[in-house]
Order: sequence, then C-alpha cells, then structure tokens
Amino acid sequence: MKIKSAKLVCLAVFAAALTAMPAVSQTAATPATNAPAATTPAPAKRGLPTRGKITAVDTNAMTFAIGNLTLDVTSQTRINKQNKPAMLADLAVGDMVHVFYRKGDAGKATAVSVKVVPAKPEPKPEAKPEATPAKPAAQP
Repeated sequence: MKIKSAKLVCLAVFAAALTAMPAVSQTAATPATNAPAATTPAPAKRGLPTRGKITAVDTNAMTFAIGNLTLDVTSQTRINKQNKPAMLADLAVGDMVHVFYRKGDAGKATAVSVKVVPAKPEPKPEAKPEATPAKPAAQP
C-alpha cells in the first residue's frame, strides 16, 4: 500500500510540474515593464511606400505633393535624381517618383527617401499607310 501511495504522490507532483511549466516559461520570457503595450506595429525601417507624379513643390515650406498626399522633407530625407543625390529644389511638377515615408503622431507624412524615375516614353501613334488610289479598270 505504501508503494502505491508513493507512486500516486510522485505522479501528482509530476502532473503539477507539467501544468505549471508553461506558466513559468511565459512569465520568464516576457520582461516586466510598466510601459503599455504598443497598439500598432512600428513602421518598417524604410517607411510606407507610394509612387506617382509630383503635383506641387514648395521649397519654402519644405514640402511636395503627390496627388492628395503632402510630404514634408527634412534634412534626413534622401533624394535621388538620375541616380545622383539631389535636393528638394531639383524636384519638378510632373516628375514621376517612388517615395518611402513615415506618418508622425500628428498624422503628418515625412519623406524618408525619394527617387525620381524616368517617365515612360509616350507610345508614338503608328502612321497609317496612305491609301493608294484604285487604278481605273482597263477598257475593252
């Protein structure tokens, strides 16, 4: 009887250890901080992508626009035109750009990187061959 009760006690202790193990490992893996959990994931290092034609450039306000999106330019913004470093003043309305940007707490979009890409050439309309006048039928 002693052996059966000893086996039963060992089995109970083993089951309790297995039950408590996930809880112990979870609390050890999570560092204790007083900071609230982040509700939104941090943006990627490069930022959010967008592309389009520049519709406005304001060098005084240090901004440019692509459609309805106005982007701030800072000293940290990298601008490339023809694979060379450029400045905001080098951008022109109508330039096609690929942009990575971040949204700040106030909802302002700040450009991280701007790359001016060459515009695709407009397809040339094909010239229609001129119609050759029909030869008059031979008379008998």
